[in-house]
Amino acid sequence: MIARTTRRGLGLGALAGLLSGAVAIGVGQLVAGITGPGGSPVVEVGQLQIDLTPPWLKDFAIREFGSHDKTILVGGIIVVLAILAAGFGALAMRRLAIGFAGLVVLGTLGLVAVATRPDSRPVDAIPTLAAIAAAAVGLYVLIERARAFTSTSPDPASKPMSATDAPSEQFSEHELSRRRFLHVSGLAAGTTVAGIAFGDLFSSRFSVAADLAKVHLPRPVGKVPRLPAGSDLHIPGLSSFVTPNDAFYRVDTAILLPEVAPDTWTLRIHGMVAREVEITFDQLLHLPLVEDYITLCCVSNPVAGPYIGNALWLGAKLAPLLRRAGVRAGADQLVCTSADGFTSGTPIDIVMDGRDALLAVAMNGSPLPVAHGFPARLVVPGLYGYVSACKWITDIEVTTYATNVAYWADRGWSAQAPIKTESRIDVPSGQTAISAGKTQVAGVAWAQHKGIDAVEVRVDRGEWHVARLAAVPGIDCWRQWVWDWEATPGQHVIEARATDARGYTQTALQAPPPPNGASGYPAVNVAVT
Repeated sequence: MIARTTRRGLGLGALAGLLSGAVAIGVGQLVAGITGPGGSPVVEVGQLQIDLTPPWLKDFAIREFGSHDKTILVGGIIVVLAILAAGFGALAMRRLAIGFAGLVVLGTLGLVAVATRPDSRPVDAIPTLAAIAAAAVGLYVLIERARAFTSTSPDPASKPMSATDAPSEQFSEHELSRRRFLHVSGLAAGTTVAGIAFGDLFSSRFSVAADLAKVHLPRPVGKVPRLPAGSDLHIPGLSSFVTPNDAFYRVDTAILLPEVAPDTWTLRIHGMVAREVEITFDQLLHLPLVEDYITLCCVSNPVAGPYIGNALWLGAKLAPLLRRAGVRAGADQLVCTSADGFTSGTPIDIVMDGRDALLAVAMNGSPLPVAHGFPARLVVPGLYGYVSACKWITDIEVTTYATNVAYWADRGWSAQAPIKTESRIDVPSGQTAISAGKTQVAGVAWAQHKGIDAVEVRVDRGEWHVARLAAVPGIDCWRQWVWDWEATPGQHVIEARATDARGYTQTALQAPPPPNGASGYPAVNVAVT
């Protein structure tokens, strides 16, 4: 049936659609809290959106929003769903079937998102189905109440009632319809709030916080030597030698952090091997564990960017496990898979060349935080994170680059990604003016598994000056540096460049992160008074 729709009716229809969409989100979150948080319709659509987003747009999101990019994405999805729901609701005031058709479209999108996830389970479809069913009921009831409300609206041309007149039957029916619509609207809003709240409450049982707290880290057989004196210059504003866990950058494709219980975790090594190897978390902890300071860097890090950090990692070397499996001739890549289905491709020769390529279980003396890969992750020095730092790792396939393309390589990034020799100026920041006179210019430089031999600084494109380097425990971590500058009043540009232990000096050629990492001199504009 097609109903006549006034402007007020369209507005009420839009509100009805918006409330129905909110009910869908609330019910979806509630059911996902019971079946498993991975089935949340908003999360599933968000993950599909991440997978379909072109690399340039992902790089823009990481550059502009950093670790908040997932929050921005989810917020954007909710806004789009709200707009669509309001539109379908307005159309449903004319024909209810149109509103139901819109729900079918959104439901189909949600089910496609669930079905295309690498780690999806049949039960993950239930929250989406429940959400669409709840939205359909909500839309039907709200639209019926909205139509009843508009159909009983008083005639604007009718004579206004005086204070002594008795309320007309028309006005009484209109008031009753208004109250019914408001009652149902309040019920929808309450259902949404309750669904989200109880969904969060129920999903807390999937948390591994208690399991993480119970992990007892064994003493390493290869304990890292005490940090040499002078490894941290302790200059205000300069990045500390060790990056605290809560300040360590996080860049990944997971909207919802995988909660992997250590007692159910296993790592399978298979593919081009003589024999498959599978280990549990307990077996991993009983392997010989070593410590090392290793700096990780994201390939999306712009010149002088924040997506880099240095930590003390504890883990088992991966090379002995590969030797136990027996890598077959011709294999040149490890495709490592995360619990959420993400894949990274790591060169086998890098893992086997003697460096501390680790299956890490701890970070800065504590079990890995969930956000950084608990219960286990890969840490391979010298490579950008997208090929060396698979978090929540559960599977390693020994294969070739010719036959298997990992997640980011499939999206145009370089398959093999050695970290470029780079540096950053932390002090002065350039955000506030400084006083003339002796000023410390300081920062960090990195060339993982090569080591930093020198850092130079220049002002206003003048001559290069050699900076003083901090001590370092090894070649796999970044190195602090400082140069004393006699600052003179005016506007100045400070630049830096690093030279690694192999004699390569950081290039001045400016290049964006895609496809194999940014390059160029870091520069800071400084006002001196």
